[in-house]
Amino acid sequence: MAEFEKRGMRLSQIRSVSEPLRLGRLQGNHFDLVVRGLRPHGSNDTHSSDANTHTRLAALVKEAVENVEARGFVNYYGPQRFGSGQSVQSDRVGLALLKDDMVGAVRLFFTPEEGDDPQSHAKRHFLQTDNAKESLALMPLSKARERLMLRALNRYGTGPDGCAQAWLSLPHSMRVFYPHAYCSRVWNEAVAHRLTALGHSARRGDLVWMQEGQKKLEDTAEPSTPQIHVVTDQEEEEGVYSLGQVLLPMPGNTVKYPENAMGTWYQERLARDGLEECRFRVGSLKLNLPGCYRPLLAFPRELHYQLQRSARGEGGGRGEVTGGSNSRRSDGQMNGTAAEGKQDSLTLTLNFDLESSCYATICLREIMKCDPRRGRGTLLWERE
Repeated sequence: MAEFEKRGMRLSQIRSVSEPLRLGRLQGNHFDLVVRGLRPHGSNDTHSSDANTHTRLAALVKEAVENVEARGFVNYYGPQRFGSGQSVQSDRVGLALLKDDMVGAVRLFFTPEEGDDPQSHAKRHFLQTDNAKESLALMPLSKARERLMLRALNRYGTGPDGCAQAWLSLPHSMRVFYPHAYCSRVWNEAVAHRLTALGHSARRGDLVWMQEGQKKLEDTAEPSTPQIHVVTDQEEEEGVYSLGQVLLPMPGNTVKYPENAMGTWYQERLARDGLEECRFRVGSLKLNLPGCYRPLLAFPRELHYQLQRSARGEGGGRGEVTGGSNSRRSDGQMNGTAAEGKQDSLTLTLNFDLESSCYATICLREIMKCDPRRGRGTLLWERE
C-alpha cells in the first residue's frame, strides 16, 4: 500500500473474493478529470472582459458536453495504446512480430529515445555493440521488460532464435500487446476512412450486432455470443440502424470484414504492410489474434461537469456552473466574483463512465476540439 501511495495511487474497497479478476471481465471505468486554465480556442482579444470570456466559455462547454453526451465520439484507440512520445511506437514492433521478423522486432524495441537518460543509453549501447550482457548492466532496475529480454539475449544470443527466446521471456500479456497495437492502428485508420468514404449513417455491407428476433428459429435455443449481421440495401433505405450501431473489425483470424468498400480497404491496407497472407498467428511466440468487433462510436454515461471560477494562484473556486443529465444548473451563467485585483480563470471538472477499452483521452479531445496532450493545462474550445 505504501508503495502505491508513493506513486500517487490510492487503493480502496480491498476485500477477499472467491476468485481473481481475469482479463476481459472489466465492464468499464469511471473518470474524474480536472482541466485548469481554460480559454476559448484562438482567443487573442486582450480587450475582452473576464466576464465576457467566462460567459462565452460556459456556453461553449455546455454545448460541447451536451453534444458528446447525445452523439457520442469516434471510438479511436488512444495514444497510450501505441506508446505516446516514443521514437518507435508499439505498433511498428507488432508489425515486425506478425511478419515473424524477430531480430527486427527486438531492434525496434530497443530503439532509444533522444537524450542520454540511463534507459536510452543502455538501449543505444545494445544496438551499437550487440552486447546484451553489458547493456543489461547499464539498464535501470525499474525497466523489467528490457531486463528480461536482455537476460534472454545474453543467454541465447542475438540471432533469430535468440530473439524469439527473448520475446518468450516476457509474459504472454506483454508479448501480445505489440501485435494488438498494430491491429489497433489499422482500426483507427479504418474508422477514419469509413467516415470519410461512407458518411455518417449505416450503409449496405456494414456490420452490426444481430438484433433479437433476427435469428432463425433453429438458432434461438443456443445461448451463444451475439452474432454479426450485415446491413442490407433495404435496411439502409429504411434507416434501420444508426451509425452508433455500426461495428468495425480489428484484424484477426476469426473476424468477418464489411461487405462494402471497407472490406476492400482492409485487404489493401494489410497488403501495404506485407500482411496479405497473414493468419494472425505467431507460432514461435505462442500468439493467436482472433480479432474482435469494436463499435464505431462510444457514448459516455453519467456525464456531469462543473465549471468553477477562481483567482489565478488560488485553489478554491469562487463560483460554479454545473451540468449533466441530472443537473438543472446548466444555463451557462457564472456565479461569484474573483478576488479583487487578481485575474480569475476557469477550471472544468468532468465526471463520466466509459465502457472497457474506451479512452478518456479521446472523449476529452472531442469535448475540447483539440489534442489535450499538447496543452500544459491551457485547454481550448472552438465551435465546429
